[in-house]
Amino acid sequence: MQTTRFNPSELCSRKLWQIVNSEQAGPLDSADLQRAISELAARRHYLTELAEMGKLGDSSHQL
Repeated sequence: MQTTRFNPSELCSRKLWQIVNSEQAGPLDSADLQRAISELAARRHYLTELAEMGKLGDSSHQL
């Protein structure tokens, strides 16, 4: 049986945003969801929206 690892750096920002913003994250566990959020924050995409949703847990990503 082959397991597929979630690698957020392979996805475009729009797709990551769809994953993070969806009501049901699908097969992602909380660690994978957090990695998707971190990838978006590192790219500095959707920072305002993530902050408004309370998804940015720390203040290291200034808006």
